[in-house]
Amino acid sequence: RGTSHNERQSAFQSSPRAVASKAARQPRYAMAEDEEFQQQDSGAAESYPQEAGQIRKGGFIMIKGRPCKVIDVTSSKTGKHGHAKCHFTAVDIFTGKKVEDLVPASHTTYSPFVKKTEYQCIDLDKEDGFLTVLDSEGNTRDDLKLPDRMQPEPPGASELSTRIADLLKDEKDFYVIVQAACGTEQIMDTKLMTA
Repeated sequence: RGTSHNERQSAFQSSPRAVASKAARQPRYAMAEDEEFQQQDSGAAESYPQEAGQIRKGGFIMIKGRPCKVIDVTSSKTGKHGHAKCHFTAVDIFTGKKVEDLVPASHTTYSPFVKKTEYQCIDLDKEDGFLTVLDSEGNTRDDLKLPDRMQPEPPGASELSTRIADLLKDEKDFYVIVQAACGTEQIMDTKLMTA
């Protein structure tokens, strides 16, 4: 004897498969109230994606996880099976070390966010090498080290540090130019204030 549609429907609804599929369709809103989330910095905010073919001489690029300034770019023509490639010659913006990288022009690479800020220099602690500086809003900072006290010492550090000490000794009004990228800050230059 044949079973009616209603009998087949009720037999299916009580089967384990039907119960599982019904549970899967039910939204689950229950959430533990005492869950704690740790915030993790992915480092993504330190750089942004950019097509390799768009980076020009004088621009910035991340090479081997370090922020670098591009001093030369050469492009090769596309091969029989390949992409055009960009050959980057760059210098690490903090250490001055020369680095090279070869990236297909259509591929995505990363460029660091590089920020330059001017701070008015007002004092130097000769013992530990920390400068006291003022930002544009008049807030003081005393966590910037003289370049020759940094490890590793950046190129031109002793000359720059001597210039800063001399300007303070002569009671000149001047700025230190601080470059920041990838969580590192470093004094790069000085600039006399104009009256």
